[in-house]
Amino acid sequence: MPRISPTTPETSRRMARVKQKDTGGEIALRRELHKMGLRYRVAFEVLKKPRRVADIAFPGIRLAVFVDGCFWHGCPEHATWPKRNADFWRDKIETNRSRDADTNERLRSIGWRVLRFWEHDSPLVAAEIVVREVGILKSRRASHEKN
Repeated sequence: MPRISPTTPETSRRMARVKQKDTGGEIALRRELHKMGLRYRVAFEVLKKPRRVADIAFPGIRLAVFVDGCFWHGCPEHATWPKRNADFWRDKIETNRSRDADTNERLRSIGWRVLRFWEHDSPLVAAEIVVREVGILKSRRASHEKN
């Protein structure tokens, strides 16, 4: 296994400042959803073991929304692969991608609908997709309750 060289103190400080929730992409999407009249839960725990948290959730209709950062989740368009500690970062990002796929599968297996957006996606377009999905799921729930 290759030896990982230590990061610099500046790199450590910079990485410690990276937001895990309330990122720009999340806030922009939430702002659009709110303008469109939707109310939702933020940082909602959708799974207990293993613990997984949706950025935005509609628990009543079982809709989980994630806004993935391009660097941390390996965006095919914007991902950058650091040269320093390259093996460490590739492993970290690939682990995140595997966890995302596992989360999607686990949630779908218990009846949740999962939507994922990249941080670079248009918040307005993403919000329109969420609104459409909320309408579909509410309609299905209403018709299911009638039967």
